Amino acid sequence: IGQNSLEVIKNLPDRFRVTCLIAHKNVDLLQTQIAAFKPKTVVVIDPSNAAALKGTLSGSVKVLCGEEGMNEAVARDDIDIVISSLVGFAGLKPTIEAIKHGKTVALANKEILVAAGEIVTRLVRESGARLIPIDSEHSAILQCLAGEESLRIAKLILTASGGPFLNKPKEEFESVTVAEALRHPNWKMGNKITIDSATLMNKGLEVIEAHWLFGLPAGKIEVVIHPQSIIHSMVEFVDGSVKAQLGLPDMKIPIQYALTYPNRSPMNGSRVDFSKLQLLTFFSPDREKFRCLQLAYDALELGGTAPAAMNAANEVAVEAFLQEKITFNRIPEIIDRALTAHNVRLSPDLDHIIETDRSTRAFVRSIL
Repeated sequence: IGQNSLEVIKNLPDRFRVTCLIAHKNVDLLQTQIAAFKPKTVVVIDPSNAAALKGTLSGSVKVLCGEEGMNEAVARDDIDIVISSLVGFAGLKPTIEAIKHGKTVALANKEILVAAGEIVTRLVRESGARLIPIDSEHSAILQCLAGEESLRIAKLILTASGGPFLNKPKEEFESVTVAEALRHPNWKMGNKITIDSATLMNKGLEVIEAHWLFGLPAGKIEVVIHPQSIIHSMVEFVDGSVKAQLGLPDMKIPIQYALTYPNRSPMNGSRVDFSKLQLLTFFSPDREKFRCLQLAYDALELGGTAPAAMNAANEVAVEAFLQEKITFNRIPEIIDRALTAHNVRLSPDLDHIIETDRSTRAFVRSIL
């Protein structure tokens, strides 16, 4: 997301300037980006890498580190838009800090609204900040809702490619390798989100995210499998009409829409050629085969801290699979155990969310 965002910004030099870049520990790539975009501030989350980078830069670039550095950076007066694309729960605190300071947040991190949707959306209302989704599915819904009244919505329809194991029997999930799970048929993404796509947890997270972004209950948020990934999502209205947003699977399109919202700017690149599409197919997901999707619906129905517990369990389980400590089929089993063991707290504050995340991770590591 970060690299695609910089591509979008580079092509709109009259609209945007990069003021700050944040990275985990890839200082080699970060140095290249600093040379190209000349930010005033950079943040490296890993302290040792931050110190190493500081020794190579001139005093014209301020180098911060860790969560404290992120919080300081997103609050700066010379920043208008924060693109939040940190993976997982780690993105929660700096995103909340940006919201508290009234920034426009272009959100590519699903886990923030999954874990703390009630808190985040309330802070958006109180601070006057704007929250604009970058996910292709939620961007599609936002575009479909332009000019429409929320009372006229019958349901949201999130499309899913089905991932690499759409046609693989569930009985074979135990033998799935990490390399196979990372081989997504349509999208090039980071490791964690790619595994989530393979389990369909990614779509479950998007259901919860859609609930908070658009204010609809779980019963009005549907998932359909659409292997071609041309229709990115749809909205059905009370009169039976359906609006869909179409485009090639290219994350630069929703990124640019989020940055320029509610306007549009020209973009170079490939376009949908309807004469060559030939076939668009749709069918219902198998929630028994892909249990993670059902677990996300269950967590949303339970409410309170349940989605935060589910998210924490998923993050630890996915990391364990990537490290080849567990088999692919154990991911939903572990999440189910963690969700069953969790004592749900309704209307939680941020401390409750953070404690749920911590205790659930500890529980999952204990059963691993």
